Amino acid sequence: MQALCQEARSSRRAAPGGAMSRRRAGRTSRAPRRGGVEIHPTYSTLEEISAAVIGCERCPRLRDHCLTIAREKRRAFRDQEYWGRPVPAFGDSEARLLVIGLAPAAHGGNRTGRIFTGDSSGSWLYEALHRFGFANQPDSTGRDDGLKLTDCYVTAAAHCAPPMNRPARNELEACRSFLAAEIRILRRLAVVVGLGRVGYEAWLKASGWWERLPARERPRFSHGALSRLPDGTRFLCSFHPSRQNTNTGRLTRPMWHAIFRRARALIEDA
Repeated sequence: MQALCQEARSSRRAAPGGAMSRRRAGRTSRAPRRGGVEIHPTYSTLEEISAAVIGCERCPRLRDHCLTIAREKRRAFRDQEYWGRPVPAFGDSEARLLVIGLAPAAHGGNRTGRIFTGDSSGSWLYEALHRFGFANQPDSTGRDDGLKLTDCYVTAAAHCAPPMNRPARNELEACRSFLAAEIRILRRLAVVVGLGRVGYEAWLKASGWWERLPARERPRFSHGALSRLPDGTRFLCSFHPSRQNTNTGRLTRPMWHAIFRRARALIEDA
């Protein structure tokens, strides 16, 4: 099972500008509705979630953006075939550590097909995961680079690359059922790292704690903030390793390493 979870596979792959692009015109695929409320299927495995993510077309704006980027490409990657679809989560099905980011980057995950892969944020993340024993190598360049995660699962609040790295609230809400299903299936989770305010809020809402806890009792977001939830889960917040944060010094390597050093210690003490 773990090997399958490490890489979501799909036989429905289509080149940008082909059949996938043509069926986008004038048509929107939506989840079934009952009484005005979307009905999402109940997933029983992480593989089922990955397949559903890859085939998802709930957000027309995001799908159009991802396909446009995949067709136009960045000059440095003009010889590569972009993934151009929603990017599934990645990691160990027995993970005790869950890392939640914002969304795939236009020329990162949207190009490579793996979350946090092919951009500077991914370089920061996998270097830290390797340093503290969660990854077998310190970098990630593509789906076939041999990367394996141990005791760690990496996901995101949104699975499509958004324009300006800013998914709309309704797009985050449309994606939340995938995260909720992952949380339900990953039964050994002990520590959650929320990257940025979007990752922080996504986990609280998908796990149900946003509604169950009074506002004054919810974990607060700040870099390094640690909270213990009523079920014993430790929730650790961090600035997101975006260029906006790392290039300006708002997030430094020592600050970043301290997050995963603490996550490792919390897991060992659990």
